[in-house]
Amino acid sequence: MRALLAAGAIAMFISLFATPGFIWLFKNLQWGQFIRDDGPKAHHTKRGTPTMGGIVILTAATVGYFVSKLINGENPSMSALLVIFMMLGLGLVGFIDDYIKVRNQRSLGLTGWAKIAGQVVVAVIFAVLALGFPDEDGLTPASTAISLFRDLPIDLFIWGSVIGMGLFIAWISLLVTSASNGVNIADGLDGLASGSAIMAIGAYVVIGFWQFNQSCSTVTENLASCYNVRDPLDVAVVAAAIVGACVGFLWWNTSPAQIFMGDVGSLGLGGALAALAIVSRTELLLVLIGGIFVIVTGSVVIQRTYFKLTKWRTGTGKRVFLMSPLHHHFELKGWAEVTVVVRFWIIAALSVVSGIGLFYVEWIYGI
Repeated sequence: MRALLAAGAIAMFISLFATPGFIWLFKNLQWGQFIRDDGPKAHHTKRGTPTMGGIVILTAATVGYFVSKLINGENPSMSALLVIFMMLGLGLVGFIDDYIKVRNQRSLGLTGWAKIAGQVVVAVIFAVLALGFPDEDGLTPASTAISLFRDLPIDLFIWGSVIGMGLFIAWISLLVTSASNGVNIADGLDGLASGSAIMAIGAYVVIGFWQFNQSCSTVTENLASCYNVRDPLDVAVVAAAIVGACVGFLWWNTSPAQIFMGDVGSLGLGGALAALAIVSRTELLLVLIGGIFVIVTGSVVIQRTYFKLTKWRTGTGKRVFLMSPLHHHFELKGWAEVTVVVRFWIIAALSVVSGIGLFYVEWIYGI
């Protein structure tokens, strides 16, 4: 518990007080946000706002975690190290994307396929490492089964280790690219992605702590409901560090934002979210816990699919929304940016509460 509180507090302190320095630095480096001409006109006033603030979040979270472990006299666990690896690995992909944008002064950085390739490379390394390093009980950071509240009886290695490894890598890559791009798409309004990420990643503080309290290696009652998860408390500690870093950053990122997280932040946080779901063995539950990211990503898929279908059938592409992602649709409907952000935060909170609620109900009733 001491490491958990220390990780969150240290990470928040660093991001809260270091961010103004990075704002000054990025302004001098001219690392300003480039605004799309076809976006909402109200966003044109944001042109030049310092971006790549995700560097602060990722640094604060990483330092917060390691210092908390040092204070508590503990060694870092393999599960937490994998979460940090995923966060920093995807953060690097986002940094390259951001740097190309600010260097060339345009809204496009890496091509879509190049960005996906970078995400998959990180996901493959994560997948290979996550099936190694068993603890004294033989538990590895990830399992070969697909999980919801715990592992389901769906083993990807049922057809042998070669095919199974291929299926496992494909499954992990799907989770990682979906979660990271979901957070990336939501990062379009001041504070929307950072505030939503606080709630979604905060859910894994609760889940990790509860799995630790109900670990099969320690409980003597309710054995049918106990959890076989490696390093659950340390998963909660690293999640707390990321939440603390996001809280400190949100102080400067809320409307009117003085800094944006950029792809380095959104891809890094999305990667961390996917990694937390994998090592806590709640992969499918992520669809509900990250519900707001699913909704905004779904709006983009619906918009593009409908446009292509109507263009193919009638020659003229039609749109479901005034603009996608969905938050821009409501801006063009006349909602104030702050109104959109707060209402989307409410949806994010309801999704997280529903996810944690179902997780707890499954522990009680075993549904």
